[in-house]
Amino acid sequence: MTRTPPSEKKEQRIMSDSAVAVRKSRSRSAGSRSGKKSSSCATTSKGKSNCRTTKTSARKGKSAKRGGSAAPRKAPQTQRRELTDQELWEIYKKTQDLNLRNVLIERYLPLVRYISERVLQTLPKSIDLDDLVSAGLFGLMDAIEGFDLSRGIKFKTYCTTRIRGAILDELRAQDWVPRLVRLKSHKLEKAVQELESTLGREPTAWELSQKLGVEIDEVNSVMVEAAPKTIFSLSEKWEDGDDDREMEKVDIIEDKKTPDPLHLLHQKDVLELITRHLIRKERLILVMYYYEGLTMREIGDILELTESRVCQIHSNIMQRLKMHLEKLQQKLVS
Repeated sequence: MTRTPPSEKKEQRIMSDSAVAVRKSRSRSAGSRSGKKSSSCATTSKGKSNCRTTKTSARKGKSAKRGGSAAPRKAPQTQRRELTDQELWEIYKKTQDLNLRNVLIERYLPLVRYISERVLQTLPKSIDLDDLVSAGLFGLMDAIEGFDLSRGIKFKTYCTTRIRGAILDELRAQDWVPRLVRLKSHKLEKAVQELESTLGREPTAWELSQKLGVEIDEVNSVMVEAAPKTIFSLSEKWEDGDDDREMEKVDIIEDKKTPDPLHLLHQKDVLELITRHLIRKERLILVMYYYEGLTMREIGDILELTESRVCQIHSNIMQRLKMHLEKLQQKLVS
């Protein structure tokens, strides 16, 4: 191996140091150029667009130029005009389309509800509004089918009568009282109201017969027939003027099958009074026979007596009680 002289080694070191210095200078110049570009982009970003948007817009412009003419504009959408009532009726009468009939029903549905609410004001509270609306819808459909455009009248005027008539027909069908009896009862009620306002009291049957021009027997028969003409719902609220206490009619109806509590107390007091002088066995015979409904034989089995002995004791008790009650009655009278 040959050794390199020290002079050549110095030259190689100088060459390597110069190459490193050139590389550093080039990297610095490249960083300064990029900083200038970023600063120019930052300064232009204060305007309408930045450098990136300008480049992309320029590219788009070039591509548009290469592609030829710009894309055609979309044609404006035309709004569909809503048909008038006259046009809708003319098309429906020609085609009899069910979809058009449904459109007409939806258009006049508020009128059905309005008429139902007006009719409901004259009816009892037990009638539901939805039932009247349902009956009115059938009247509306019949009116749509039977409406004639050639007569030149408005459909609203024509269908109002049909809807109201359908509601009244449904009410008459649900009424269990005959229509003739209902008319007589209304006539009788009107006469009663007029006589009460005139006389200031409840009129007699003779006064009603003179007012109506009929016999008294006919007035009495109409009263009897019209008496059960109204059905009340027991779940209705009882209007007693007190808003804090809400009660239903079922809570205030008298139960005639249930014994009166006051009468039971009086009966108990009388029983204690008249049986005060009886022994325990005699009291048991009265209670089991009159209150529990046992026979003489069953009472004898319980008290370990014969049926004849129980019957004998019972007759003896009755005689003694009769004499005791007569004495009490004499004391009360005197």
